[in-house]
Amino acid sequence: MATDQIAPLVADIYLLTALAETRSFTQTAKRLGVSKASVSTRINALEKAVGLPLVRRTTRHVMLTEAGHNLVENAAPAFDRISAGFLAVKDLSDVPRGTVRVTAPVAFGRQHLAPVLPAFLRQYPEVRIDLELVDRLVNLAHEGFDLAIRHTDHPPESYIAWELCSSRSMLVASPQYLQTHGEPRHPRDLSDHACVTYLGNRTYETWSFVREGRRQSAQPIVIPIRTNFRANNSEVLRQAVLEGVGIGMLPDFSAVTTPPNGLVEVLPNWRVHGFFGGKLYALRPWSAHVPQSVKCLVEFLRDKYSQGF
Repeated sequence: MATDQIAPLVADIYLLTALAETRSFTQTAKRLGVSKASVSTRINALEKAVGLPLVRRTTRHVMLTEAGHNLVENAAPAFDRISAGFLAVKDLSDVPRGTVRVTAPVAFGRQHLAPVLPAFLRQYPEVRIDLELVDRLVNLAHEGFDLAIRHTDHPPESYIAWELCSSRSMLVASPQYLQTHGEPRHPRDLSDHACVTYLGNRTYETWSFVREGRRQSAQPIVIPIRTNFRANNSEVLRQAVLEGVGIGMLPDFSAVTTPPNGLVEVLPNWRVHGFFGGKLYALRPWSAHVPQSVKCLVEFLRDKYSQGF
């Protein structure tokens, strides 16, 4: 087939490479900003042009046929080179521009990311931010995100990871709760208290402690806890703690320790090993070229969070 005949199919071949990553017509449509019906129609047209089935559809998944795999395997590296070349040329401009798709945890996004983004947009008016707040771990490549803000101890090795600042887990309680139930002086005292913890933590029945000042490798004290409320959002946990439900583990960016109307830090001389990671990172799947708009956003956030929370 001559190059002139292939040219009209290039966009559809790129769509197939996106479908190979997402394995979903819905996610592909969302990623490329088209309708699900358009994705299906264009795949059908590509299959007709090739003369072979490229996609195998089931009720739950979309799989590529051998022909589909071969086409994607040969086309994807070319699209990667085209993308890198286009972005490199685009970044020759002194003005960062374009859309940056960002995902972040709900609580952090509401409390600390959304308030600073207007200043970034004023500084870089040619950049547009698409922000999606979600607590689940997003597959950036499959869902088309440029950047994820996450607190973790170990960023994936296959990602570019920019450290934004340190973070820590804290135990907090309301003044009213402590007046009624007393304040624990040692982690072992927690066995007498109701505890509020994160729903995604598989080890929610125990908390681990190391006394402040000890080295990171020090043997932790593991304490069984009695959980009476769990949720997968730190704002919800914070509200439960404010209402006196129990002693809660929160990330420092979500804990408001300003008595009498806020919370009191519990066991401040101990470092609790919680569900939340020890550092806040901006993460991006590895690529040879990082758009200037993404770099500017990362540097802006590093500056904003350099002093922590």
